[in-house]
Amino acid sequence: MTTFDYIVVGAGSGGAVVAGRLSENSSARVLLIEAGGSGRHLNIQIPAAFSKQFKTKHDWEFYTEPEPHLNGRKIYQPRGKYLGGCSGMNAMIYIRGNRADYDGWAKAGAVGWSYDEVLPLFKRSEHNSRGANDFHGSTGPLYIEDPRSPNELSQRLVEAMAATGLPRNDDFNGSDQLGAGLYQLTQHRGQRWTTADGYVKPARKRDNFTVWTDTFVRRLQLDGDRVTGVEVERDGKREVVRADREVILAAGALNTPQLLMLSGIGPADHLREHNIAVVVDNPNVGSHLMDHPMYLVNYETTAKGTLAGAENPVQLLNYVLRRRGLLTSNIGEAGAFFHTRAGDDAPYMQFIAAPGYFWEHGFGKHAKPAFAIGCSMVGAQSTGQVRLRSADPKDKAAVTFNYFAESDDMEAMVTGIERAREVAAAGPLAEFLGDEIHPGPKVSIRAGIEEEVRRNVEHTYHPSCTARIGTDSDGVVDPELRVHGVRGLRVADASVFPTIPHGNTHAPTVMVGEKAAAMIAGSS
Repeated sequence: MTTFDYIVVGAGSGGAVVAGRLSENSSARVLLIEAGGSGRHLNIQIPAAFSKQFKTKHDWEFYTEPEPHLNGRKIYQPRGKYLGGCSGMNAMIYIRGNRADYDGWAKAGAVGWSYDEVLPLFKRSEHNSRGANDFHGSTGPLYIEDPRSPNELSQRLVEAMAATGLPRNDDFNGSDQLGAGLYQLTQHRGQRWTTADGYVKPARKRDNFTVWTDTFVRRLQLDGDRVTGVEVERDGKREVVRADREVILAAGALNTPQLLMLSGIGPADHLREHNIAVVVDNPNVGSHLMDHPMYLVNYETTAKGTLAGAENPVQLLNYVLRRRGLLTSNIGEAGAFFHTRAGDDAPYMQFIAAPGYFWEHGFGKHAKPAFAIGCSMVGAQSTGQVRLRSADPKDKAAVTFNYFAESDDMEAMVTGIERAREVAAAGPLAEFLGDEIHPGPKVSIRAGIEEEVRRNVEHTYHPSCTARIGTDSDGVVDPELRVHGVRGLRVADASVFPTIPHGNTHAPTVMVGEKAAAMIAGSS
């Protein structure tokens, strides 16, 4: 039987970090297992091409169950399937969330997870092009840089947001999250920078570090209440790999709870329905699923230099030779955070604005140049669940996000769309503004906007909280990320968030990986 000290399942935003950091201890034998491939592909490296990975071999390609508050629609949810995971498929926006997120976690029982306690971990991961200060690091493995070739229209969008009363903010991860500005990105010299680039590639030079790609984990192996390894399928054969110290699950907020349930850790009645022997009865496994719904407001524009020209051969040449031009765009270049109601500690709404048309996850096309203002509801309260479809590990989990189950979420989304229209109509964009495409001029009153949201809202690709930190009565892992009821098993991905942060989830997941590695090293 092949044996390692640590086995990390999943090489995404959390798993790559944990594995890379653990391998810094030369006496620890570390195995990183990834279901997908190497992640070496031009559409992964080129920032503007991220949506071209959707519904390809690089994508897990989930579809939800009929969503009860979206007219029964099944929602597409892409997930990266290669080294780097969703850090190679996202829009590269580097946002940590709000101080209130982490202080709220700590207040609710997640000891050690307050903002002041996790800030050093964010800084430790960062190689920020602006240099080090009280909020940022400059020597970490994760490159964070300003846009290489910021689009003039994106700068106009920021000016328009400011014209509607939003303050300027050149650092959403600094002292205050509120306001409007251009996003910093996980890029290096105009090219995407993933956790595989930052953490896995350097670690592969170490003799104690092993990476298995194209390896499918079927379930955990247990001896009584101790997790001793994993059963994998590799090169058409099944085998069991042993972990002498710990297994760390980092398969993401959809696959992690599925693996727990397949291994007998989850809601007992549900497991018995699929003839799975119950090891730990915990109804919280797969529950509390959260995400950020997003609606795209699109307008035609007469502005020159939009992303409509990104696939011009001149742009490809500019990218290949100089790493500049439209292909360095992350699409959602500009943005803002703001409140939709009084009294909230953190903003309910985020704008993610693009100097190009964006609809149906990038599959939608429009004949004329356009720009988009995405309304990403970062204060969303609604929760869903992940459940097994069967006991077959190859069957994708049954996922229901339950978007807009909470009425406050719809109120906030409608308000966000109204604010986006105000931005489009503001002076800095007036000379470039064409017809409204979505929602369209016929959709005016709030009730009409609500109907349009239910027809066409999508999301910001941020599934979280399905194995959240909590007690054994309301969570899946303790503050040390150890799974309740078993020994030798931790979780280190976005599923452990007690609640979803107010912002993009890549940076917080990297932080989870850093914290998990530090805690494991401290306990070994």
